[in-house]
Amino acid sequence: MTAEAQSEASQQRRANPGWPVPPPDGYTVDDFFTLDDLPPHTELIDGSLVFVSPQRKFHTLAMYLLEQGLRLHVPGHLRVRREMSVVLGKRSVPEPDLVVVSAEADGNQLQTRYQAADVLLAVEVVSPDSEDRDRDTKPHKYAAAGIQHFWLVEMAGENDRPMVITYELDPVNKTYVSTGVHHDRLKLSAPYDIDIDLTSIDDL
Repeated sequence: MTAEAQSEASQQRRANPGWPVPPPDGYTVDDFFTLDDLPPHTELIDGSLVFVSPQRKFHTLAMYLLEQGLRLHVPGHLRVRREMSVVLGKRSVPEPDLVVVSAEADGNQLQTRYQAADVLLAVEVVSPDSEDRDRDTKPHKYAAAGIQHFWLVEMAGENDRPMVITYELDPVNKTYVSTGVHHDRLKLSAPYDIDIDLTSIDDL
């Protein structure tokens, strides 16, 4: 870090004593989990902290609907969790809206993260402030980390209901291949048998 950069960082600390100043090469996973007083749902992407804006009602209802649907027939060797950190590498710790993880990886009540290898499905509900991350950055990173299934959830149609685009990992190229676009009903056999009435969001 140059003397000028060090001076600027010192000024930032004095002006914002509670605001974290990143190291020259960005934060690592170890740094991230030792930072105090971060806002809820802060993520680490490529060494940078990403803060979450207030969410729309659609985001909350879509998460609830899909979480309940995933839990309905989840096999005994899997668990459904929401808004938990997933370690993808040395400098990336996103927080998917929903994940399906192995039961073996599900620790005690103090657990704060999962490893990518323990995640079978990651779900992102697109928000206006995170469209590029949800549609591009995160899927690329989830695929590169070997997460087998990914769902992208968008608000669509005249009734503002969830549209779920499902993806499966191409293990050779480490990229996702779309397996379907679902509007009114999400009926799948992978990662396990799932049947969710997406129109029921109107009743929540």
